[in-house]
Amino acid sequence: MNKLLLTLLTTAAMVTASAADYQYLTFEMTDGTKASVEAANLSLIFDGTTLKVGKESFTLTNLTKMYFSTGDETTGISQIENGELKFDNSTEFFDLKGNRVSKDQIRKGIYIVKTKNGTAKLTVR
Repeated sequence: MNKLLLTLLTTAAMVTASAADYQYLTFEMTDGTKASVEAANLSLIFDGTTLKVGKESFTLTNLTKMYFSTGDETTGISQIENGELKFDNSTEFFDLKGNRVSKDQIRKGIYIVKTKNGTAKLTVR
């Protein structure tokens, strides 16, 4: 009994130590898209068929897997030329850490812009 308890405690300590090496928790959806959330001080809340992770929410039936990663693995972002992306009231801006940014907060730097027509990288110079 003591050997079993010691083995379980050792395994739990190893898993905790290795999880601390990862910066992001990445979610992959059924359509192949990925979303990464910073793993530091992260809380997971299950509410019916929804998983709430920090400020993000995911429908459980749309998730295929989630895993810890060392980098933000968000995909599906394309680069566009001047004026190709049309902004409207539903346009969302995010910094490279995934935090939502208002239009008023945008300064020099790189942002992710999400519109009805797609997602793009925006470089403000």
